[in-house]
Amino acid sequence: MHNTTAMLIELGAIILALGLLGRLAGRMGFSPVPLYLLAGLAFGHGGILPLSASEEFTATGAEIGVILLLLLLGLEYSASELVANLKTQYPSGAVDFVLNAVPGAVAALILGWGPVAAVALAGVTWISSSGVIAKVLGDLRRLGNRETPVVLGVLVIEDLAMALYLPILTALLAGVSLAGGAVTLLISLGTVGAVLYIALRHGRLISRAVSSDNAEMLLLVVLGLTLLVAGIAQELQVSAAVGAFLVGIAVSGEVAEGASNLLTPLRDLFAAVFFVFFGLSTDPADIPPVLVPALLLAVATALTKVATGWYAARRAGIQGAGRWRAGGTLVARGEFSIVIAGLAVGVEPRIGPLATAYVLILVIVGPLTARYTEPLARRLIRRSTASAPATAPADAGSEKSHAPV
Repeated sequence: MHNTTAMLIELGAIILALGLLGRLAGRMGFSPVPLYLLAGLAFGHGGILPLSASEEFTATGAEIGVILLLLLLGLEYSASELVANLKTQYPSGAVDFVLNAVPGAVAALILGWGPVAAVALAGVTWISSSGVIAKVLGDLRRLGNRETPVVLGVLVIEDLAMALYLPILTALLAGVSLAGGAVTLLISLGTVGAVLYIALRHGRLISRAVSSDNAEMLLLVVLGLTLLVAGIAQELQVSAAVGAFLVGIAVSGEVAEGASNLLTPLRDLFAAVFFVFFGLSTDPADIPPVLVPALLLAVATALTKVATGWYAARRAGIQGAGRWRAGGTLVARGEFSIVIAGLAVGVEPRIGPLATAYVLILVIVGPLTARYTEPLARRLIRRSTASAPATAPADAGSEKSHAPV
């Protein structure tokens, strides 16, 4: 009885604090994600006032938050749009891997952690946080922007690549045979392929099966199906987030719109819990010793993510401001990076605190770069243009003819 009472008090305090922080962030005009994380850090392990009674419930809520974030992202797009995106964005996915995985691998080798830790830290620096970015896109009201499908294309390629990367990393960490690792990899690929095939070929049937005029029934069926598929995907060595995203892709039309309206408040609640839990599970005392290398790595890979988004948007034919918005949006790291670091601490214990500090920096900076990269780039370009020598009248006329209206 005492434990239940303490849990209710802690949960009530957490949710009330989230509401107040969200309102403060709204008045200041930026995403509440950094405030949620700092609140979690203040009241987690080693914080000002550790909250322990509600820890298990908060951990489960955090898992549901990531699943709902990816489900709602999937509901925005159809299966055909996803496939078209993957076909056009795969070169951007390759650039993303080279620019962002290599710095992590090099850093691990410089620190003397060995090749297996290098593979792990490469994953930490490579993968953006779909959860944080989904939340930021919603907060900044950019889901309808031209560059958003490009951002989502890069994120989907990363998330699907995790179906290959995580089994390989797990096999390397466990030291299993090549045959054992290959079997795990084939299971992961088969699962993703099967779900994609069902979404493409039978998406209408799925939408019809879950459709209901009763809002309560629609909510229960879509939420239940999502959690079921996410759990099965996790069991088959595929990310639960990927499973949830593919369920969202499979549901389309009016059903998707109705489900999105019903699930949005739930998503916002559990997503906030996810970000708080991330802070709660971090001990502030572990951060200072690794802060300098984490900060250097964060600066380097923030710039490479901006370059990735800019390149991907340019390939998609998006002009000027949209390229910089795409780049700034991709900076945040989060849930996958922490999962990877958690797997690797058995081989290299120092990777845990470094990854935590690194992710904490970029998960706070990410929402800020999403908002301010484009206006900052515009200001720098305007300043450099103003300081450039004057051109001939003919050139000036030619420049004006290409200027955006």
